[in-house]
Amino acid sequence: MTTEVAAEREATLWHTQTAQQVCQKLDVEVAQGLSTSESQTRLQQYGANRLPEASSRSALLIFISQFSDLMVLILIAAAVVSGLVGELADTITIIVILVLNAVIGFIQEIRAEQAMNALRKLAAPSAKVRRDAQVKTIDADELVPGDIILLDAGDTVPADARLIESANARTDESTLTGESEPVDKHIEPIAKPHALVGDRVNMVFKGSLLTHGRVVAVVAATGLNTELGSIARLLEKEAQPKTPLQERLAILGKQLAFVVLFVCVVLFAVGLLRGEPALLMFLTAVSLAVAAIPEALPAVVNIALAVGARQMSEKNALIRRLPAVESLGSVTYICTDKTGTLTLNKMHASHVFDANTWQASDKVESLNASLLKAMALCNDAQVSADTLIGDPTETAILAFAQDQHQNKDFSRLLENYPRVAEVPFDSVRKSMTTMHREDAVIVAYSKGSPERILSLCTHDASTRLLSDQGRAELLQQARAMAARGQRVLGFAQRIWDRQPSVKDVDSIESGLQFLGFIALIDPPRPEAKEAVRLCQSAGIVPVMITGDHVLTASAIAQELGISRHEDEVLSGEELFHLNDEQLNQVILEKRVYARVSPEQKIRIVEALQKQQQFVAMTGDGVNDAPALRFAHVGIAMGRKGTDVAREASDVILLDDNFATIVHAVRAGRRIYDNIRKFIRYTMTSNAGEVWTLLLAPLVGMPVPLLPIHILWINLVTDGLPGLALSLEKEEPNLMQRPPRPPRESVFANGMWQHILVIGLLIGLLSLGVQVWAIAQGIEHWQTMVFTVLTFSQLAHVMAIRSETQSLLQFGIGSNKKLLFAVSLTIGLQLLIIYLPFFNDIFKTQALSISELLICCGLSFIVFLAVELEKYLVRKKWIYQIQVETGKSA
Repeated sequence: MTTEVAAEREATLWHTQTAQQVCQKLDVEVAQGLSTSESQTRLQQYGANRLPEASSRSALLIFISQFSDLMVLILIAAAVVSGLVGELADTITIIVILVLNAVIGFIQEIRAEQAMNALRKLAAPSAKVRRDAQVKTIDADELVPGDIILLDAGDTVPADARLIESANARTDESTLTGESEPVDKHIEPIAKPHALVGDRVNMVFKGSLLTHGRVVAVVAATGLNTELGSIARLLEKEAQPKTPLQERLAILGKQLAFVVLFVCVVLFAVGLLRGEPALLMFLTAVSLAVAAIPEALPAVVNIALAVGARQMSEKNALIRRLPAVESLGSVTYICTDKTGTLTLNKMHASHVFDANTWQASDKVESLNASLLKAMALCNDAQVSADTLIGDPTETAILAFAQDQHQNKDFSRLLENYPRVAEVPFDSVRKSMTTMHREDAVIVAYSKGSPERILSLCTHDASTRLLSDQGRAELLQQARAMAARGQRVLGFAQRIWDRQPSVKDVDSIESGLQFLGFIALIDPPRPEAKEAVRLCQSAGIVPVMITGDHVLTASAIAQELGISRHEDEVLSGEELFHLNDEQLNQVILEKRVYARVSPEQKIRIVEALQKQQQFVAMTGDGVNDAPALRFAHVGIAMGRKGTDVAREASDVILLDDNFATIVHAVRAGRRIYDNIRKFIRYTMTSNAGEVWTLLLAPLVGMPVPLLPIHILWINLVTDGLPGLALSLEKEEPNLMQRPPRPPRESVFANGMWQHILVIGLLIGLLSLGVQVWAIAQGIEHWQTMVFTVLTFSQLAHVMAIRSETQSLLQFGIGSNKKLLFAVSLTIGLQLLIIYLPFFNDIFKTQALSISELLICCGLSFIVFLAVELEKYLVRKKWIYQIQVETGKSA
């Protein structure tokens, strides 16, 4: 898929050709533009310049599709059978749960279509175009390849176009590249055939914004053939994989269906062989099936995820798709953007080189006054109500000058030295010059790339001649700063007796006096380094994927501890030349990917997934949206993210902070642990019921429980404590253990053994009290079996609150909601036993104090057995568990 899109996009390499060659290929004259008739012909050939509409699948079909899962079908069958045998309460409960789950799934699928609609909103509604030698404003949908378009500052680019004329043009391409720095444009050809969007500076792209200057360009691609269109195709084709929980519950449903069917058939056959009435055995088999199916499981899972989503939102992680709550806990790789996520997204002056002292330092004590004035005056940023407005680079320089300038009233500096003329920045010259009146002279301050500024200088700050060796040493100093990922700019000045003409640029920018360098960097967030360390201790690999330059990305990654050396960095150009097999061989060794395209982001995610990694992907731009959908967990930025990225994501970071992802991973792990605890609890309880119902007829005992007893246990005894169990606090060493393998069974690490053994113990205790009570001639033996089964499950839920720690270590009162649920269930059980009104409904009878104590004592054995199991786990005598390394039971 991605290879096809890339091939189509690069079929015609417009950026490698001159503007004249492009116009010749597209058969258009710049002065005339296309004729109306030719534009209509091309519109028929290429189609409208618009992105496709979202899927037209009806809402009803989407809703019905939610009932196709095997677990759902099993529950539907259980509901039908329960209704046929008269258990309408069971039927209603199951139907309510199924409808709730269907609504949640329906909402999630509708979301996918909203991403495409958000993408279409980026298109410009109209365009200024030259046709029939006249300038017209037309609907942007009518643009065709070959149209000559005219853009001014503030215009949204309506199609991908090759520049013909550029007057100080700069565009905001952050939606496509993810980088907030405006891009300087020029018209010269670019030699690199496979240059990425951010490097094709002689083109403008659909959906980007012209922030400065004006442009005349020839349309090269429209609709789906644009860069924005290629992203739309990726969004349309790529489907998001199932979460680990969804896969595990699907497997659980299949396993459960087989076990329930087998046990029911065995029980029914054994009963018939013993001569029992067929109707009685059928009802018993149905009761057993109802007992075995955890009706509350879907509800508890969704409630646990919903509660987790609410808790995450309080920590700035907004969950848009509930299963993502649990998915975060399984993440093994976090592919994160750099700008604004790992960094502050605010340029900051980190080092200054003063030509007066020939020293670079991050601690500024007394800089050359001329250098400070150059920073403040050769600058298009503005101060407005104590706020700096303008280009991020220029506002950072102005902020530094404002902080360091010796004049306390900084605003008077700008007033005392007014700008009288300027030579604007030009991306070919890579410099700008402003002229200011200072007393009786004109001072010209120049700013630009170190190479450009040094080539214009003849003297240093002390007016000494600047030799070739001195110039080389200064250039080496600038390159050393740049090697640390910093953006370096040089400053120089020239004093004139009278104001020169701005038309004579070569004369103005010559014979300059070098003043110094400033190094700027978007610094890492203070909390990012600790968040990266915590990720790594949790067995999660953080990877930086950015549209920024290799040196900058590598420097930030090494400072944060994401990478250790340059060998772990891969550029987009290097990635382009790797086939899938080669990429799979190196993917686990790389930690930084710089200057990458949308298709390459998907390739990276896909390659990691092929290595059995569970991938979370962060992003904010339109270019990130396909990868956000393709990853197991897509995380969009809430502050600087586009609507397209948000719609394609599962999680939105309200503070755009990498540390928030780590908090969300922690919460996801805790929630999955608690879901496992509920499954352990409910499946063990159901196993106890199944063993009780199955063994009694096999040893010649009457059916020990009535259908209403089973319904009570499943809905109340399982439900109330189970819901409270989903709110348990996190296990010790939660973030020091490796992620659970995505394909690991929900029954792994001793759970199925626990369900089998403890379930059998509950069944034997219930059956034992039945045998004893019947032998003693106690008529209400069924009430005792019902009570032992109920209290055993409550003892069990208290014991499994931690998978390894004893209840005393974990804290009896640490989950007050669970204590309340257990206490409430005990109270309700006693009402059923002792109130005549409930005796009639539940067919129970009052127990004596001694009989009640016997039931409690037998149930307490379950608690002791689970505590013994956890002790053996801690001693590593069973299940091969190593608590120290964080592997849980």
